[in-house]
Amino acid sequence: MSQNVVLITGDGIGPEITASVQTIFKEAGVPINWIEAPAGLRAFEETGNPLPEETLNLIKEHKIALKAPLTTPVGKGFRSANVTLRQTLDLYANVRPVKSLPGVQTAYPDVDIVTFRENTQGLYIGHERVIDADHVELIGLITRKASERIIRAACEYATKYGLRKVTLGHKANILKESTGLFLKIGYEIAKEYPKVDFGDMIIDNMAMQLVMRPQQFDIIVTTNLFGDIISDLASGLVGGLGVTPGANIGEDYAVFEAVHGSAPDIAGLNKANPTAILFSALMMLRHLDMDEYYERIHAATLKTLADTEVRTADLGGKGSTKSFTEAICRNLDK
Repeated sequence: MSQNVVLITGDGIGPEITASVQTIFKEAGVPINWIEAPAGLRAFEETGNPLPEETLNLIKEHKIALKAPLTTPVGKGFRSANVTLRQTLDLYANVRPVKSLPGVQTAYPDVDIVTFRENTQGLYIGHERVIDADHVELIGLITRKASERIIRAACEYATKYGLRKVTLGHKANILKESTGLFLKIGYEIAKEYPKVDFGDMIIDNMAMQLVMRPQQFDIIVTTNLFGDIISDLASGLVGGLGVTPGANIGEDYAVFEAVHGSAPDIAGLNKANPTAILFSALMMLRHLDMDEYYERIHAATLKTLADTEVRTADLGGKGSTKSFTEAICRNLDK
């Protein structure tokens, strides 16, 4: 039986890179039935809503979505469709794996880190209150429920995929009550996973350690705003957002996404790098227990990335979206 997946083709380069994924999956025989749904700037221009109710309802019905980058309409009153998706569907875990890739030159050859970012609370949710023209309050929220489930998700992932170490990032030396609670709950949850090497690190030290010795980390789990920053930092260690997948996962729904921008300046020019959205789609296959298809496409993609003739210019190659896609399809059977 085929699996229904809602496909949000997004803005800018979104239609090109999602078409690349569809081509590769079709060539590999992946039993996916794509159900296209609008979101982002194009959706706003057509419907007046950057996240139409129709799209939300399709995700609720089919449980799984793959999403290309979206452009948020300019002007006050328009919430990010990405943030709205996370909060409406309670997608509490932002999961971002970064791994050194063949042919992608970086300062570190052997990085392999997964960041678990709590997605629904902290300072990032934007609870702001204007006191007067010169004073604004920013209110963060930390609860036991949200902390327990993101920390448990990180430990479960470590157990499932045989990763040794989970490191919790916090600022409990200063934010003693809020991130102090997150830290306290971390060690409580860790007792349930005696085979996981659980530890913690103050977040500013973690940022420094990531650029000094990133090999010491397997999984990082942290709060929303810290995770937003740390996950981008980690992406920079392996070549940037263009090669970094992402997922937003909840109890009932999961949305897999490329985390880079919509790059309207190169839209339609056959220059876009589809690696991030492809790797996000591969995360989706693992989530759906389609491991055979995951392994086959992942191996073909790594082989293709090592070839400067076909990989895209942003990765130092001579290829295009089309040549990269075609090369992955050829490499599926090698």
